[in-house]
Amino acid sequence: MARPIGIDLFAGAGGLSLGFEAAGFDVVAAVEIDPIHCAAHKFNFPHTKTICKSVVDVTGDELRKRSGIGKKEIDVVFGGAPCQGFSMIGKRAMDDPRNQLVYHFVRIVKELRPKYFVFENVKGLTVGTHRRFLQEIIEAFQETGYDVQLPYKVLNAADFGVPQDRRRLFLMGARKGLKLPSYPEPTGRVTVKQAIGDLPEAEAFPELLDRDWVKAKFGRPSPYAAVLRGKAADPGDFSYPRAFDPSMLTSSTLTVHTELSRKRFAETENGETEPISRFLKLDPDGVCNTLRAGTASDRGAFTSPRPIHPFTSRVITVREAARLHSYPDWFRFHATKWHGFRQIGNSVPPYLARAIASKLIEALGVKLTKPAKPIALGDVALLSIAMSDAAHMFGVPSNVISRRRTPNRKEPVKPTGTRQQESEVEYV
Repeated sequence: MARPIGIDLFAGAGGLSLGFEAAGFDVVAAVEIDPIHCAAHKFNFPHTKTICKSVVDVTGDELRKRSGIGKKEIDVVFGGAPCQGFSMIGKRAMDDPRNQLVYHFVRIVKELRPKYFVFENVKGLTVGTHRRFLQEIIEAFQETGYDVQLPYKVLNAADFGVPQDRRRLFLMGARKGLKLPSYPEPTGRVTVKQAIGDLPEAEAFPELLDRDWVKAKFGRPSPYAAVLRGKAADPGDFSYPRAFDPSMLTSSTLTVHTELSRKRFAETENGETEPISRFLKLDPDGVCNTLRAGTASDRGAFTSPRPIHPFTSRVITVREAARLHSYPDWFRFHATKWHGFRQIGNSVPPYLARAIASKLIEALGVKLTKPAKPIALGDVALLSIAMSDAAHMFGVPSNVISRRRTPNRKEPVKPTGTRQQESEVEYV
């Protein structure tokens, strides 16, 4: 039986794409406005048509044409539309220009008429006055011809094998007449140590001061880490195997701290917050706090606080963050740390996405087998591409994402060759 077809809107680097692929979907198209995110998506999903464009300017017909699916029936449209969630007296929040991306998500569902949709968003949409906006979204899907699975649910990634406390709202719907999917039940928890304990100590490799990869010897993995390294089979994973070198430690460029910062990090107890930087020092036997993306380019490009490594006096690397987000080791991010952390912090953990997507597979009644032949990843140059070059490659204006501004810092960051030294936070 052919694999069901999915389309990812607001795709970012591809957390939802990977989760839906792992559940058994072929993600035929992914729409994302940021060229840097598109480049990473193109690298990791070479068989998906990456469309660098705002959903505001995309039509259902265009998605069908550019993905090459023609008139085939689409099984699911999914995505996390950014929204303000504001609602004013006498005015529908769906009509507010600040929430136009949500409106266009509903529009594309209406145009494509998939069997199912999955709308993902922040848990804050379920509280206070924001609930009025959420109700409008539900009504908009119902008016479009979809039944919505109610009550909606906020799921914590930590309950689905992701070693991170991360709560997200999921809204699922089925075209009228089709079976509604149910929400997944918790599957168990994984600790920080189980997630990153086998990774080589990045500071043992001076090369990682100037690049994001090195050949390294890994430690003995936990069952969780063994799956992400490709050393153990996962019976619930129906994604396409990727060809990669498991001896490579990637996405691991180091952050250089002052000795004062290191001293403060060392003096902080596991599970406690360092009082100056406000960074949390990870508890090896607990889960990570929510990994956040930081501000966008047009708002100063500030990096969100990164957790302190549980055993080493430094902040975690992008690869360690990826492990704490349930990304496999073959999945790579932009070589610039600011972009790499942004790509992780903006994404849905793949294991959480897979838990949701698997319930759609169940509703569809599809029987799957794991693809056997590995597929090659994309051109590694996609992982170090500059914003202007990425924009040119995808044929979009270079200012589609506003230029980064240098943020104000309490303590100056001084360049040292190709590196930068920091006291509390690293911005590049």
